[in-house]
Amino acid sequence: MITINSQKLIGFVADIFARAGSSKAEAERIATYLTTANLTGHDSHGVIRVPKYVGWVQDGSIVPDQKIKVEVDTPSLAVIDGGFGYGQTVTPQAVRIGIDKCKANGVAVMTLKNSGHLGRVGDWAEMAAAERLISIHFVNAAGSVLVAPFGGVARKLSTAPYCVGIPRPGQGPVVLDFATSLVAEGKVMVASRGGKILPKGALISEDGNLNEDPHELYGPYDPTGPRNHALGTGAIRAFGEHKGSGLALICELLGGALTGNGATKTDRRFANGMLAIYIDPKVVDPAHFFDGEVARYIAYFKDSKLAQGHDAVLIPGEPEAAMRAERGKNGIPLTEETWGSIVATGRALGIDEAAIKAAEG
Repeated sequence: MITINSQKLIGFVADIFARAGSSKAEAERIATYLTTANLTGHDSHGVIRVPKYVGWVQDGSIVPDQKIKVEVDTPSLAVIDGGFGYGQTVTPQAVRIGIDKCKANGVAVMTLKNSGHLGRVGDWAEMAAAERLISIHFVNAAGSVLVAPFGGVARKLSTAPYCVGIPRPGQGPVVLDFATSLVAEGKVMVASRGGKILPKGALISEDGNLNEDPHELYGPYDPTGPRNHALGTGAIRAFGEHKGSGLALICELLGGALTGNGATKTDRRFANGMLAIYIDPKVVDPAHFFDGEVARYIAYFKDSKLAQGHDAVLIPGEPEAAMRAERGKNGIPLTEETWGSIVATGRALGIDEAAIKAAEG
């Protein structure tokens, strides 16, 4: 395990994306969002993605410095095409439009299609919450068929994230953000690079056996080499049996079919789609009941006798806030395999050994 200061990691990763064809601003933005995912404890959506992102640019799947195209524009609705730009570039543009429409009208809906991997969906809920807006997000990943529905063994779904953000005055927002699969695909990647092992039975083989072996999803791979889920024969399981499988289906239909991104299938270029709904509480709640009731109920929710092995009842967003503080102070831990894959990508783009040593600190 190697531990790297977050600012040094941002600088090193930004150098990689600049050398891969992004402007300085875009390179720094991508690096910041990826590193922030690590800071919050979501390593699956962090810098482990660097080699994959660079590969997408090199094979033409991602367009650097892309500008969004607004296809439908009404006072409360925007339909947006991301043009296969980096998710960390096109999603903030799209979310900004949704936020502005909501602030003008009290409620807004935004759809985004053809986005590159948009990273941790919680980032976009936090962006809305910072402006005192509630947001609800249904996301799919067309071209990334990885998850078996409840009762099946074949890959039919993407990891289909779902996210809700609720602002709280003077405190961090409530941010519920999860893949509807038992684990996100990135967690399988983390496990494959020597990180945290998968929960028992997270994967299912084509003959129906449950296991935790990343080779089930990726097939054969070298420790620091690429991961290609097309080489695997197994699938990730949907979480929560029929409930998670059903929610994943809804994410595919709303985040994929309704947005125009397309529900997940194998014979297409990877792209995230997202349906986002924005609500301004001060418009819905002119009596100013909401904030006080949120505070009262969360206090009631947390004031429970603790189950064995638990120190506190946590609400969504609290584990991430605690991890951000700890890793911001002590650095971001990366497995040797993960760091090795990032370094190999940097070397291939011309980053020298002095810069690698400087990042390692």
